[in-house]
Amino acid sequence: MSVINKDNLPSHIAVIMDGNGRWAKQRGAARIFGHKNALKAVRDTVEGCAELGIGFLTLYAFSTENWNRPVEEVNALMSLLISTIRSEAPTLKKNNIRLATIGATSSLPNSCQKELKEAIELTSTSTGTTVVLALSYSSRWEIVEAVKQVAQEVNKGNLSVEDIDAELFSSYLDTKNIPDPELIIRTSGENRLSNFLLWQAAYSELYISPILWPDFRKEHLHEAIVSFQGRERRFGKISEQLVRSHS
Repeated sequence: MSVINKDNLPSHIAVIMDGNGRWAKQRGAARIFGHKNALKAVRDTVEGCAELGIGFLTLYAFSTENWNRPVEEVNALMSLLISTIRSEAPTLKKNNIRLATIGATSSLPNSCQKELKEAIELTSTSTGTTVVLALSYSSRWEIVEAVKQVAQEVNKGNLSVEDIDAELFSSYLDTKNIPDPELIIRTSGENRLSNFLLWQAAYSELYISPILWPDFRKEHLHEAIVSFQGRERRFGKISEQLVRSHS
């Protein structure tokens, strides 16, 4: 914490929370045991971002592909999601944290949608960190949905093909009101994005932590931020151009 430069913080951190199943397996337990024990990691990460004043934190909570997992695990995850949102919403409100979602949330169970809606409404006036839950989300799904919407606007005559550029396309994505993540953290040592924020991650810095998600704590978040701050972000330019623009 003491070596973090408060003037060079990422405005948006996204986390691929990986390793719950392996963590449980190491302890001879069912996968859901790992998911339940991951709540401390979520709390620590949310708290850590709020303390530093990070604007946005996106957590990859449930992908569209996760629906293919065994029914028992999916049902247990949904129950856990409902109970967690219900119990944590007042704390988020108290700490000035806003909740938002991206993904096909209409595919979630009705009870889950209800808890989400209530928690989003409860925290809607918060002005601190926005915690974005990626639920029933995948980047290819999001991009295809955006393409469909743009195509419909062209068909209706509201848009011409010449109007379409990266900025316009971004405005049709679920993340339209959220800045692109500057830092993406993935736990458990896996080196892939797993269909997460592919469009938005064009210039994101990636940080791979060997820690399994249930063991991830505030100090690991701080390590990731320190690593981010030690990198040169060129956005296609060369180092000399950056030096000139800063001088």
